[in-house]
Amino acid sequence: MARNRNKVAVAVVAAALVGGGAGAGAVALAEHSSNTTTTAASAATTTTAPTVSNVASSALTIGEIARASLPSVVEIDVTTSASQSPTGGTGSASAEGTGWVYDTKGDLVTNEHVVDGATSVTVKFSDGSTYKGTIVGTDIATDLAVVHVDAPQSKLVPLKLGDSSDAQIGDPVIAIGNPFGLDGTVTSGIVSAVDREIASPNETPIEGAIQTDAAINHGNSGGPLLDLDGRVIGITAQIQSDSGGNEGVGFAIPSDTVRTIADQLIANGKAEHALLGILPANAVGGARIQSVSKGTAAKDAGLKVGDVITAVDGTAVTSSAQLRAIIAAKQPGDKVTLTITRDGTTKTVPVTLGTRS
Repeated sequence: MARNRNKVAVAVVAAALVGGGAGAGAVALAEHSSNTTTTAASAATTTTAPTVSNVASSALTIGEIARASLPSVVEIDVTTSASQSPTGGTGSASAEGTGWVYDTKGDLVTNEHVVDGATSVTVKFSDGSTYKGTIVGTDIATDLAVVHVDAPQSKLVPLKLGDSSDAQIGDPVIAIGNPFGLDGTVTSGIVSAVDREIASPNETPIEGAIQTDAAINHGNSGGPLLDLDGRVIGITAQIQSDSGGNEGVGFAIPSDTVRTIADQLIANGKAEHALLGILPANAVGGARIQSVSKGTAAKDAGLKVGDVITAVDGTAVTSSAQLRAIIAAKQPGDKVTLTITRDGTTKTVPVTLGTRS
């Protein structure tokens, strides 16, 4: 049954939070699954961010935002082969998650862990109509995926992307999703914290995550976290819970990351990430380099173990997490200037960032 699979997800699929003061407890991917076993995405022009929206750009009530946004939020039903089932055996397993309309061409955004291992994808809109979904591309490092549907243009009204860097502690937020298969569930809360670091399904750090106390449960994965202007500022992806249910500690992947990765997936079917090539650690006044990988931008630029990076392009670096967030927001091939201290001397080092797929 679905609840059993959810417990397995907490114990087996859970990814530990790194830093951010999240505390002890399991971190579960907010996906709802059910087990029906019978035994025990060449380079193209990058798409622009959506400009059409169901929601007007003005302060609205929670009810107004919900009514305007629900037609753009979809349920994503996934079937996987028996080998993907947590219990093995024959037959198939199914999972339910959430997605939302990203552009007028039929591209939807969701979490990578929602469609991982999918042999078929079905997308259901709020009016009950269903369409076959095709996976355009996935990026496990950011837990993001794009699914395409050939649906009538009238249904393809994108939600508007906001700027997650503008989110402030205490800001009201609304989450929409399909927890436990309960379509179109709306919950509300506040931004509990910003700039959290969470781990993707392959344990790659995801920087800049938004923490919220809006109720998020299994099945909310991939759903939008909206501000009071009806703009998407994050994608709900994880909960921290000892019980496997909502305990008021949820995490959303920031919209700034969504925008960058979704556009790459739509254009190329895959995403590339900027790579500096160091292992940083917190240090007084910046981020200390613990190791430098061979054949990387850092090595080519002459960075050394023990260097402390204090700024990137003039922006002060106060922690290793902040440094990773700054680099994550860059593109491969971008040129940056690092300010470092080495043996008591301050110097600037130009670096051309490499590529991490």
